[in-house]
This record gives sequence, C-alpha cells and structure tokens, in this order.
Amino acid sequence: MTAADTAHLAVQGLAKRFGAVTALDGLTLDIGAGEFVCLVGPSGCGKTTALRLIAGLETPSGGRVRSDGADITALAPALRGMGMVFQSYALFPNMSAAQNIAFALGRGGGARARVAELLELVDLSRFAAKRPNELSGG
Repeated sequence: MTAADTAHLAVQGLAKRFGAVTALDGLTLDIGAGEFVCLVGPSGCGKTTALRLIAGLETPSGGRVRSDGADITALAPALRGMGMVFQSYALFPNMSAAQNIAFALGRGGGARARVAELLELVDLSRFAAKRPNELSGG
C-alpha cells in the first residue's frame, strides 16, 4: 500500500493545458485526513488551476484525483464533498446568485441556460434567486 492509497486526498500527475499554454504539469500530492495544506507560489504558477481541478470545476488534461482511494476525476463537483472559496469573493449584494453568475460570464441578464447549467453543476439551483446575504457562508 502506498501513501496515495491511504491519503484522504491524492492528486497524481495532475496536468492542465489551455491550448498551447500549460497551466499545470504533473502535480502530485498526498494529503492525509485532518492535514492542513497551503499552496504557495507566485502568480501564474498553477495554484488556482490545481484547486479548480481538485474541486471538479475544470477537466484535467492528465492525471487523477482520488478521495479516500476512490477516483473522483470525472465526478461532478456537487458530488465530491469539497469546494473552493477565494479569500476575497466579490459578489454584488443587489443581485441574485443567478444574476451574479450571469454578470461574471459577461452576459448581464442573459444566457439563462448557461447560468442554470452552472448552478446545477455545483448543486445550487435551488438558491438561484437568493441574494448573497441570504446564503450561508459556512
């Protein structure tokens, strides 16, 4: 049995390419249950890309993500039991969750289908009409 088999979270050879740009190349981590881990590095080194891949918000170009030994690489974000929260999130308090997503997509009030798809992806469809102050931060 290897460390990757017993780790709560095992990232094996994780890679992400956006066209000709390699954002992450061969990241391997074994994080045990209860461990506290920080990713530290300069801007553009792949920290956010790694977290997005682990959370399932991006599809890897290579490698695997395992949780408690199970391969979750292809599992939907809402089924992974993990997420990603930025230090300083920027939500418009006068807009609903759906409106904030639409704005972030650069589509103001349009693209309902894409917004619905993204809300479904992270299992938040039932909160589409809620404003940020009506959502739990926990």
